[in-house]
Amino acid sequence: MQRLFTIDIHTHILPEHIPNFAKKFGYGGFIRLDHHKPCCARMMIDDRFFREVQDNCWSPQTRIKECNHHRVDVQVLSTVPVMFSYWAKPLDALAVSEFLNDHIAQIVREYPDRFVGLGTIPMQAPDLAIRELERCVKELGLAGVQIGSHVNDWNLDAPELFPIFEAAEKLGAAVFVHPWDMMGAEKMKKYWLPWLVGMPAETSLAICSMIFGGIFERLPNLRVAFAHGGGSFPATIGRIQHGFEVRPDLCAIDNPIAPKHYLGKFYFDSLVHSPEMLTYLVDLVGANRIALGTDYPFPLGELEPGKIIHSLPYSDDLKEQLLSGSALEWLGLKKSDFAFVQSWDF
Repeated sequence: MQRLFTIDIHTHILPEHIPNFAKKFGYGGFIRLDHHKPCCARMMIDDRFFREVQDNCWSPQTRIKECNHHRVDVQVLSTVPVMFSYWAKPLDALAVSEFLNDHIAQIVREYPDRFVGLGTIPMQAPDLAIRELERCVKELGLAGVQIGSHVNDWNLDAPELFPIFEAAEKLGAAVFVHPWDMMGAEKMKKYWLPWLVGMPAETSLAICSMIFGGIFERLPNLRVAFAHGGGSFPATIGRIQHGFEVRPDLCAIDNPIAPKHYLGKFYFDSLVHSPEMLTYLVDLVGANRIALGTDYPFPLGELEPGKIIHSLPYSDDLKEQLLSGSALEWLGLKKSDFAFVQSWDF
């Protein structure tokens, strides 16, 4: 099989050691790590268990070893969404963001051929968010930022958030939208439903908010990618379009352009867990708007990166578009930015 350059745009990382932000700021709700045994830690929100993680969540050496095993050449690093801290006091959320962004930038500096970084910003305070976005791009050399599917009570069409998107377009920063704080979670106590049902709905909420809110219309050069194959949006675009057509008085109040016009104007990752769904997505928006994403290192992700892409009867050129070409376009990078590609010598 021909070696195909591979970039995973959807991977999460944490620092191995996180400050005691609750003690520093004087109130709780922040994540800390309890390293209860070697190569393993519990993510704790105060005294409440959130998730157990392995050292591949913080060790770049472990990540590189696993990437080599799976033939992933480059990972795009972003924080775990629970770290967004949009609920926190603005200056405290800024401090958390700065700590996380400095950590990601340091890893990228140490391994520039293997990692690209996305920062996090305190979206609840747009002025501070823009300031940290500018620092991420201009000072830290990160490719862009990861943001949540909503910001507390603001959906992504909120006028308060538009200056952040405007700044991202001006800076040429990539934006990765990841679901978090899932809607209806209080009604989904069992069966992991917030992750199975709420997450896909959150991503569709984010996409529809940006379409109907006119974000893509007003900022045509803004490069946005959505996690998990766009969640439930691709499967319901027919319903969304039909609703726009039959009730423009409800749907077209901020943007008169039909939703289907924006197909191909933004990116999806490939994390759909189904060859049939990935084929549908390629037909819907084109391979040049779909980039490999795995949600590494978490179990709901694609455990063998690119397996579904490789399983499809596509040409090597189309597969490489999915495995890295679309990622490079979204990130504003070139294959030649990664010097090792010419030798493939790891």
